Amino acid sequence: MPVSFALRPLDPADPGHVEAAVAIWNAACGPDLAVSRRFVAYNLQPAHGAVAVARQALLDGRPVGFVTASTFPADATVAPPALGWIDAIAVTPDAQGQGIGSALLAWAEEWLAAQGCQAAALGSGLRPFVPGVPVELNSAAYFNRRGYRGESLDSPVDETTWDVAANLATYSPPPTLRQIDGVARPAQPGDHEAILAFLYREFPGRWRYEYEEHIRIGGRISDYMVLWTERGVDGCCVLTFEDSVRPIERFYPYRLPRPWGQLGSIGVSADRRGQGYGAALLDAGLRRLHSNGVNGCVIDWTNLLDFYGKFGFTPYRRYLQLHRPL
Repeated sequence: MPVSFALRPLDPADPGHVEAAVAIWNAACGPDLAVSRRFVAYNLQPAHGAVAVARQALLDGRPVGFVTASTFPADATVAPPALGWIDAIAVTPDAQGQGIGSALLAWAEEWLAAQGCQAAALGSGLRPFVPGVPVELNSAAYFNRRGYRGESLDSPVDETTWDVAANLATYSPPPTLRQIDGVARPAQPGDHEAILAFLYREFPGRWRYEYEEHIRIGGRISDYMVLWTERGVDGCCVLTFEDSVRPIERFYPYRLPRPWGQLGSIGVSADRRGQGYGAALLDAGLRRLHSNGVNGCVIDWTNLLDFYGKFGFTPYRRYLQLHRPL
């Protein structure tokens, strides 16, 4: 007998809708990928310049699934205008296998196509629940059947990315660390213009945008570390603490000892790379987290396993980055 369900708008301003999304995601994804109300409320608010929508699925009047989708038409340097994101999709286990997830996914794909998007990516949006499909959920086959593959608009090969993690309780710099002609320290309010100039010069796309968004929503500028040399800012990285404006739960650190922290994005000027500047900036960020009592630390969304391995980080979670033409 066909199951009767209905889709309705999910209102980010409605606490009941937010609570329902939390319960749905946590039931579907389990404790290692649990989300909090703060995290979901934060993620459901569109980033500046983004366009985002969300839908709930109701079965006998009970919320059992939801999907969120977004696109970023404001600036092609931040995201390709042809790309849209399925930021999150989840259905409670008791309601799976009844076509609800497929209906939610199809609705989101149709909405993205109507915005002019030519492809949809699972995760990896500007306020990401995940940077891709977590391998531990064993859901890749479900999305493969619906046309999602590990190729993007720019790459014909399978894409995978990692979170890596370490316990900083006993952190010490690696023996390979080199002396540099510069100093890394927490950013101060007077550094704002210099940081912007560095980012516009070296990372004018998403990383520049994310810094501007961090400041716009009231984030502490001191959550950024800056690398100063004789010519000014030559690198920066962002840290997340448990009281940062960006929810620490975004990095799913639950298997790590508290207090939790996160590091990244991190980058230095192109002509400083390969000379130890990036390692020095990373070490300064990790030492700051350590001195602030952080134990469990995640560096998210990376393929640089060998580089971070020198600092004691090991693979923590793997994601498949799946895309589908629309």
